[in-house]
Amino acid sequence: MSDNKASNSLSGKNKAYSTADKEAVYRVIAERRDMRHFRSDAVDPEVIKQMLIAAHHAPSVGLMQPWRFLRVSDNDLRQQLHQLVDEERAHTAEAMGERKNEFMKLKVEGILDCAEVIVAALPDDREKYVFGRRTLPEMDLASLSCAIQNMWLVARAEGIGMGWVSMFDPQALAQLLKMPANSKPVAILCIGHVDEFYDRPMLVEENWAQERPLEEFIYQNYWPETAEEQGN
Repeated sequence: MSDNKASNSLSGKNKAYSTADKEAVYRVIAERRDMRHFRSDAVDPEVIKQMLIAAHHAPSVGLMQPWRFLRVSDNDLRQQLHQLVDEERAHTAEAMGERKNEFMKLKVEGILDCAEVIVAALPDDREKYVFGRRTLPEMDLASLSCAIQNMWLVARAEGIGMGWVSMFDPQALAQLLKMPANSKPVAILCIGHVDEFYDRPMLVEENWAQERPLEEFIYQNYWPETAEEQGN
């Protein structure tokens, strides 16, 4: 082996993180939870800063960086956010049919309880970004979702809870926040200290839903139901 090849091989081996670092990454992914129960004591501003830096490090299609974050510090505005969510919660309950009463017992947000509220939104000039979006324009949403996930992982690593609230009328929320036309709010993020993290997703702990194993979601070559219908 030449010196250059040996050097490249050694460099390749060193690209992996240490065992401890890898275990930390796997652990924070596994222990991330969509939180609904918060305390109101303040979160260190440096932690919020690191969460937003992590969001800005997220991958984005065509490097469009389609994330905008509105920090809601006005208490009256926070009350109005809560009212919008509560209205949609009632509409959602009606759509649940026989599970309506069961749904209404669930805690679905912590807007009035948490220390910090951030609204994650898509900007109004997204149509000019074509790279990677000509046939899949929703990749702007996928990119913002990656940013939110990065925030979640940093929050969990710092021992801070975060919950994603999507139960609202986006047009009404955009109007409330005085957002420009064609922009779109995607998530109300509740951030704050928690007494404990859920051992399992809250909806599992509340017997609302059950997790399914990974094996059920991995296919080989073809979509199985369609392949069976076609005799493959």
